[in-house]
Amino acid sequence: METAGDDPEKALLKYCELFPHHKDIIDYARHILSGIKREMDTIDRHIDDSSENWNLSRITYVDRNIMRIGIFEMIFSVDCPPKVAINEAIELGKKYGSEESKKFINGVLDRVLKEYLKKGAA
Repeated sequence: METAGDDPEKALLKYCELFPHHKDIIDYARHILSGIKREMDTIDRHIDDSSENWNLSRITYVDRNIMRIGIFEMIFSVDCPPKVAINEAIELGKKYGSEESKKFINGVLDRVLKEYLKKGAA
């Protein structure tokens, strides 16, 4: 979606054409994608504020999007406990990111959660 500039629904339809999938997974993906698109400015601000010595444009698109999913689930989704969202993001980082992704993702999401909780938003 990010690299092709497609809207979330169009990107999801392309995915469904190319890969086998389960409807319940696609429904959840649709929820995540539309939520991230809706809250992108806030989510990206959280990443920027919590990434020491990095700005959003320097973070690989894989790590950046894994963190976007994690932050959306932590802050905007009532279905996923924050610690579960962080653990799932770390696992995605291990699978799809670089050797350093899991540490970086864990550090950023942990800082986002601490700041979010400190502000009394949860």
